[in-house]
Amino acid sequence: MAKVGIVMGSDSDMPIMSKAADILEELGISYEMTIISAHREPDVFFEYAKTAEEKGFKVIIAGAGMAAHLPGMCAAIFPMPVIGIPMHTTSLGGRDSLYSIVQMPSGIPVATVAINGGMNAGLLAAKILATSDAELLGRLKAYSEKMKESVQAKDQKLQEVGYKNYK
Repeated sequence: MAKVGIVMGSDSDMPIMSKAADILEELGISYEMTIISAHREPDVFFEYAKTAEEKGFKVIIAGAGMAAHLPGMCAAIFPMPVIGIPMHTTSLGGRDSLYSIVQMPSGIPVATVAINGGMNAGLLAAKILATSDAELLGRLKAYSEKMKESVQAKDQKLQEVGYKNYK
């Protein structure tokens, strides 16, 4: 049973949303990914959001651009955490998406990551799930250690070759 629902309004969001899926896979978290337009097929969207809890979802990651209603509408219906990913847009660079997701009315919170922040959305979902899953918490700690070691290795290389020879 999937623990995380990943939903996007368009397949053009896939490059960003797949980053959330990739990190969930790396951490051993099950998910279900869906494309649903809250504006073009509201009946399908409402069914998705209404049945997400019974499907076993504990968190929904919702990506949206422009008016970006998908994350907020998920949060209005789904009783557990929703993480919004604002998508970069050509007209306003994603600020329109960011403002639409982060400026939710009182009582309808949406955790919001950076514009195109798919990886961080996946990590945030994992951290939410890890509050009640000791094994997952261990995998998250190991992931953090791996990131630390990667930075240290890059610095070691810089110190050895100098910035002019660093590639």
